[in-house]
Amino acid sequence: MGEESVFYAIKVEIADVTSKTLAFSKQKTMYGGKHIAAGDAIFLFASENQGGQGLMAKGVVTEAKPVPRKPGLDRQTPRVSIAVKQTALAKKRLGRGELRPFDRWNDGRPETELNFKLYRQATNKIVGISERAAAFLERHFG
Repeated sequence: MGEESVFYAIKVEIADVTSKTLAFSKQKTMYGGKHIAAGDAIFLFASENQGGQGLMAKGVVTEAKPVPRKPGLDRQTPRVSIAVKQTALAKKRLGRGELRPFDRWNDGRPETELNFKLYRQATNKIVGISERAAAFLERHFG
């Protein structure tokens, strides 16, 4: 899972899955997610913890602003606010249930990378993903 991130995924509560433009404020970042910028490709996962179904759509980041750190706190997870233009809806289901069996963390499979980065911890977050994981996700948009 040490591959360079060239794409991103976000797991988050999505109130209106039909909206073509989405905004996500003060999102936690992990695995290189803090480097997200306007123009980057992103895959949107509707968080099952908030009633979502997993992979929902893909899009392009139209705006990304780092959230300033709070003074006086030594350890803080970087946070970013982003806006996304949705470009396609997923045609095949992919969520926690489909990724759960892929738990051999060093097997190099894109399914395992996604399970590790999105579901090993329950929190919503923006993560960097490898080109191989992005290619795997693209197959869900047929």
